Amino acid sequence: MDMIDPFGRTISYLRVSVTDRCDFRCTYCMAEDMAFLPKKDLLSLEELDRLCTVFIEKGVRKLRLTGGEPLVRKNIMHLVRQISRHLESGALEELTLTTNGSQLSRFAADLADCGVKRINVSLDTLDPEKFRQITRWGNLDKVMDGIDAAQAAGLKVKLNAVALKDFNDAELPEMLRWAHGRGMELTVIETMPMGEIDADRTDQYLPLSLLRAALERQFTLTDIPYKTGGPARYVHVAETGGRLGFITPMTHNFCESCNRVRLTCTGTLYMCLGQEDAADLRAPLRASEGNELVADAIDEAIGRKPKGHDFIIDRRTNRPSVSRHMSVTGG
Repeated sequence: MDMIDPFGRTISYLRVSVTDRCDFRCTYCMAEDMAFLPKKDLLSLEELDRLCTVFIEKGVRKLRLTGGEPLVRKNIMHLVRQISRHLESGALEELTLTTNGSQLSRFAADLADCGVKRINVSLDTLDPEKFRQITRWGNLDKVMDGIDAAQAAGLKVKLNAVALKDFNDAELPEMLRWAHGRGMELTVIETMPMGEIDADRTDQYLPLSLLRAALERQFTLTDIPYKTGGPARYVHVAETGGRLGFITPMTHNFCESCNRVRLTCTGTLYMCLGQEDAADLRAPLRASEGNELVADAIDEAIGRKPKGHDFIIDRRTNRPSVSRHMSVTGG
């Protein structure tokens, strides 16, 4: 039942955006005055569980819940508990979560109880004022408390930092030392041209090739074949003993090995983060109590999965490559 796309890639990883809403307004991700989806347009938690189950039956082995901020979705732990039955049966190998950390103090122990072993926390700076600036109204102390709670619950934490020119680039060496000192991995990510924001992305964009060169003036970085199922390429950092990941959609895309599709909270399936083409799964889901129509719609969509994305950031291209914001598809 494995899902194979037109380029022979096996689709085994589903990212599910359970909400487009977020309690932050990160400047590279969304506009300050965002218009979110009406709640009536969202799939119910039961419908999300049903869709996830169909994907698992069709070969998905890793499932990541994203947002927006997934932990602001009402009764989100009900969905996590439902999906966790597939961990218990062995049908699903891993259930993970990407979060901004603001709600982790409330939910970390429950996530661990449901079989979640590791999570990604998005954190771009350790400076409280810069943190408030980049998130517009986030509280760094709450995120730090959340990371403490996650580690206390036994969750493995990986930090994701978007590399932003003249904002956090000089701070990333210290973030690396801090993360590795606490037993956490760090992955740095190039900003992507998704959705209209209030800033010029050409002013934010930092090629990770330049960042790596700067880091190598302080650290000994050795390429390693380590993989987590996502797009990051990893290096071992001799001075800290930890791993550092690079996600480079702009300078060196990872499309040739893409094993991922993305499901939104409205039941829209995006076969590529950097393309507009999508498939509606909500209509076939609601048209029948059985899952045959949904399964057929998924097969048809996988048959249209493109070879890669068309992301561009330069001074000549003022419009985003895709119109939807990152918060719609969850990265």
